[in-house]
Amino acid sequence: MVTCTLRYVIDPSKTEEFEQYARLWMPLVERFGGTHHGYFLPSEGASDVALALFSFPSLARYEEYRERAREDPDCQAAIRFGREAGCVVRFERSFFRPVFSEPRGSASGADEV
Repeated sequence: MVTCTLRYVIDPSKTEEFEQYARLWMPLVERFGGTHHGYFLPSEGASDVALALFSFPSLARYEEYRERAREDPDCQAAIRFGREAGCVVRFERSFFRPVFSEPRGSASGADEV
């Protein structure tokens, strides 16, 4: 699994527009096989940073999503909305892989009851 983290610098005066932009993208990621973990907007501290996290089973599946999204009319409409609204100043994309705790009992090799 790979999780894409988008770090946005947003226009604080256009938070409502950014929320609308976020709501457009969440079902689109899901439509193309991803799992969207949500958008996270400023609460305290810096008021111009927002995050989005979504996962795909592999980097290859993420790349397929990107390719298909370039041709998808709903994705193009979401991109157009973001540009016209001017809510996103810039963004950075990073990829992460999860580390999960070991299953119970696997560290010692003995099963625990």
